[in-house]
Amino acid sequence: MPAPPAKARGQHRLARGLYSAALYALSPLIFRRIWREQVPTYPRRQRLGVGLGTLPPAPRLWLHCASVGEVRAARSLIEALLARYPRHSLLITTMTATGAAQVQALIEAQTEAVKPRLAHRFLPLDFPGAARCFIDRVAPSLALLFETELWPNLLHACARRGVPVAVVNGRLSERALARYLKIRPLMAAALSQIDWLAAKSRVDAERFQALGAPRGVAVVGSLKFDVDLPEADLENSKRSLLGESSRPVWVAGSTRDGEEALVLKAHRVLRQRFPEALLILVPRHPQRFDEVATLCRREEFITVRRSEQAAIAGDVEVYLGDTLGELATLYAAGDVAFVGGSLVTLGGHNVLEPAALGRPVLCGPSLENFSDVAEPLLQAGALERVDTPDALAKALATLLADPVLAKRRGEAGRAVILAHQGALTRTLDGLNVLLPQRGGPRVS
Repeated sequence: MPAPPAKARGQHRLARGLYSAALYALSPLIFRRIWREQVPTYPRRQRLGVGLGTLPPAPRLWLHCASVGEVRAARSLIEALLARYPRHSLLITTMTATGAAQVQALIEAQTEAVKPRLAHRFLPLDFPGAARCFIDRVAPSLALLFETELWPNLLHACARRGVPVAVVNGRLSERALARYLKIRPLMAAALSQIDWLAAKSRVDAERFQALGAPRGVAVVGSLKFDVDLPEADLENSKRSLLGESSRPVWVAGSTRDGEEALVLKAHRVLRQRFPEALLILVPRHPQRFDEVATLCRREEFITVRRSEQAAIAGDVEVYLGDTLGELATLYAAGDVAFVGGSLVTLGGHNVLEPAALGRPVLCGPSLENFSDVAEPLLQAGALERVDTPDALAKALATLLADPVLAKRRGEAGRAVILAHQGALTRTLDGLNVLLPQRGGPRVS
């Protein structure tokens, strides 16, 4: 990417300086929040760009994914990078402990030969010194930022060291655009230091350009569609959980604060028609597992927790998925999936996860964060929106009463995913300009 003119560089320095000053001013609040929210094993020193321990061998690629959803969406890219650049190791950073657990599960799924080439660390806070320490220590051959992770000081540290940077699966919601336009000089400074931006849709590309991205933003499609389509056997999945029981099962995955009460209300209504119905409830964040367990019991549902490894007796009404990295396993055990973060106004979560397993999918009205992948599923009838707990119960009852309809919707979802794949190949082709496949130096 050509360097911006001198006047623009001066404006960029000023914007980044004001941003850094604001971070320093807010640092007591930032550190207090980190101290309170993180699990005891959280390596807090990594948030200052130090305490990284032994890194995987150089040369290294660096990929940043904010949390668990981004790690899941990036899985096909992660495995493709490891295959395409066999001389490189891959360091994945996240902001959250749940994201770290998802990376660890991904590492454990690799062969013994690949495991040493894949590692996780937490992303440092975007203070100038922490950013420089991190980039100097990691010394990546290529930096990859997933979706909307634009950290001005980290990007500046990459530019200072000559590290090429790409944004992959670039996404910018209308709400995020409105927020970022208020600090457009800072975002323009950050975007000026990105060498290649691969947007997942034309609308996303236009939004990035409105923030000051170069006009040459590529539109490659969504990497979320480039997932494996396992031949999930519903009966075997249910049998592993329920034995020989044929009771109807639905899964509410990635639920958020305030949403579990609505899901439980829907479950109570559903059980009036299907008294044996079992709800598998999987909260998004592990720090809420105990809270949700208490809620279930307060609402007088007979509840067992997956972490307790207890059998699911016939009178159990709610099975709480309070373990990490098992959402796909639990989706596969259900007849119907509801994807959370959508009955509350949080923008939803990844509706492709259960669709890839051949499950009919339900969601609430708030799906702004996944509108690009939700739209083709809605058009194909593989995804249905509901507005209230009663509407959710009604949609569940319709699907549980008609297995043929449920199967047809599940098959339609898999067909949509197949039809929209290909973003991975286009992304890898674009990255090859920044880092040739042989792993040599960056080309001009």
